[in-house]
Parts: sequence; C-alpha cells; structure tokens
Amino acid sequence: MSVKIRLQRHGKKQKPFYWVVAADARSKRDGKYLEKIGTYNPNTNPATIELNIDSAVKWLHNGAQPTDTARAILSYKGALLKHHLDGGIRKGALTQEQADAKLADWLDAKSGKVDAKKDGLSKAQADAKAKAFKAEQEVNAKRLAAAAQAEADAIAAATPAVEEEEVAEVEAEAATEEAPAAEENNETTEA
Repeated sequence: MSVKIRLQRHGKKQKPFYWVVAADARSKRDGKYLEKIGTYNPNTNPATIELNIDSAVKWLHNGAQPTDTARAILSYKGALLKHHLDGGIRKGALTQEQADAKLADWLDAKSGKVDAKKDGLSKAQADAKAKAFKAEQEVNAKRLAAAAQAEADAIAAATPAVEEEEVAEVEAEAATEEAPAAEENNETTEA
C-alpha cells in the first residue's frame, strides 16, 4: 500500500478549508485517511497552516510521498528540513543537538519573515484606510463649500429681487403720493 500526504477538502463553496492527511493513494480525495496531520486555510492572508511536524516527519520516514501542494506546505512549515536533518543524524554527519539548533534557527528566520509580511500587510491596509479617509474629507470639504456657495448664490439672487420689489414699492408709493397732489393742484387751478 502506497501512502500519500495530501490535502482533503472541507469548507463550503468558494471558501475552501483543507486537512493535510496521510492516506492510501487508492482512496478518494475526501475519503478514508490514515491520519490527520494538520490543516490549511488559504482564505486568510498569509495562509493559516497548522501542522504536526513530528507526525509528518514520521510519515515521510515511512515512505509517504507528498503531493505537490502538500510538499510546499511541508517545506513551508519545516517538516522537509527536519526529515533531511534526521537523515544526516542517521548517517552520523551531525548530532541531534546540532540538527535541533539548525531547525530552530530556520524556524526563527521563517517566523520573522511571516511576521514581517503580516506587519507589511497591516501597514498597507492602514495606509489605504488613511488615504481613503483623507480623500473622503476632501470630498466632504468640497461638498460643504459647494453647498455654502449655492446658499450664498441663492441669497444673492433673492436679495436683488427683494431690493427691486422694495424699490418698486417705494416708487409706487411715491407715484401714488404724487398723483393726489397733482389732482389737488388741478382742482385748485380750476377753481
């Protein structure tokens, strides 16, 4: 029986979630498996990977062949490096302490890279949010200025009309005052 380390799909439509499993090569993709080694969630950025490295290395020592994606995941988490270092220990090229130190150094460097990526993503997200907020403030300022200008134009347009009405009323009153005075003058001249 040949054993494969592969992904088993779970989750819902458009939201995949995978289990990393050791399974018989003849079993279905989502079928029977021998052992669940970890999980892989590609929906997050960066992808979330939970992996039992010791269990994965045990299966690699027993001859399990990872699929391409599973190999990338095992490499990303350091399981392939641990498998390689264990081979060096078996051959006598290095001691267990040296192998553990190399693996710990590699894992620290890898976690530093992952943290740097997370920081870069959060900084980029914060910058985008600040830029959007600034653009929104500018749009709001323009909108308020346009509303104030429109209000001022409306007041200015209404003010001359009111002044013209007042002038017309004053002229009409003056004309009505002049008309009776003219009539009085006509009456006095006739008499």
